[in-house]
Amino acid sequence: MAEVYFYHLTRSALEEALPVLLEKSLAAGWRVELRGTSAERMHWLDEKLWLVPEGGFLPHGLAGGPHDSAQPVLLTTGAGAANRPDALILTDGAVLADGEPDCFVRVSLVFDGNDPEAVQSARGEWKRLTGAGHPARYWSQESGRWAEAASKNL
Repeated sequence: MAEVYFYHLTRSALEEALPVLLEKSLAAGWRVELRGTSAERMHWLDEKLWLVPEGGFLPHGLAGGPHDSAQPVLLTTGAGAANRPDALILTDGAVLADGEPDCFVRVSLVFDGNDPEAVQSARGEWKRLTGAGHPARYWSQESGRWAEAASKNL
């Protein structure tokens, strides 16, 4: 059963937070599915991820290419990534299907804390997932740096 992490963005933009989360996932030896809701937004994130700080490299690709199964990080808009991911990161309101957390070591929901709809959706997912017994941690940037603000079922 996957541990579910909620990342409440209030001080940094998604394109600033994602490289850190992805690098930590890769350092753990995980392949990652980065799932969003629109192809245009995933193309935009693809471009941003190539601009990691100087000297850095974040290997990734957009789903639909000839080498999807070899990608350490695969950007998608739907379930069933070809890279056999260990971790799933959801952005922009992407949906986590029932039973899907059991397919991963870690599931992360990254949401914009300045968007009331995104916050409400994340709260609903917290209730749904913890109610189903999934261990969950809630991380917030409210203090200026990431701090764990809540945990359940650990």
